[in-house]
Amino acid sequence: MPEVFHYPMSYPALWLDYYFLATWFLGMLFLGLVWALFYRYGKFSYGVDLGCFWKTALLVLFTTVSLGGPMYYNTRFAGEHGQDGDSIKIAGDQLLYLDRKGTEKKLALSDITAIYQEIITYNPPPKIFIVAAKSSLRDSLFVTTNLPGYRRFLSDLSGRTGIKAKLP
Repeated sequence: MPEVFHYPMSYPALWLDYYFLATWFLGMLFLGLVWALFYRYGKFSYGVDLGCFWKTALLVLFTTVSLGGPMYYNTRFAGEHGQDGDSIKIAGDQLLYLDRKGTEKKLALSDITAIYQEIITYNPPPKIFIVAAKSSLRDSLFVTTNLPGYRRFLSDLSGRTGIKAKLP
């Protein structure tokens, strides 16, 4: 019987599927509140003076925060929790990856050509890529270090394919 490796679900599935909508809504709500305050209390003058410069600088700053905050959170959240609820297993002569929405990806073990960790990790956790090639077609999938037992999974996969995993 093949062993199945599961990513834990640390958040509800609804949040994992729609977190980006909530964060962007909050960012735009913040930006709308800032603009409302500026329209109410701004007292803009159309001459060139230092007061107009500071008001413009504050609006640029708040716009940057309201767009950058959700973007930072969404990028970080997708890196850390994007695979929550997914599972991967070695079954027979295939590697099966099933995401939490039910999409399945299959790679034949005989087609796997490389197992390596990305050289530079811009968004933790590090990804370990499993690359398969058959004639002119290439396909890949990745696992992260958030997968409980990922070292055991990689050693099992290396043993079945004969390809050593290149980890730092």
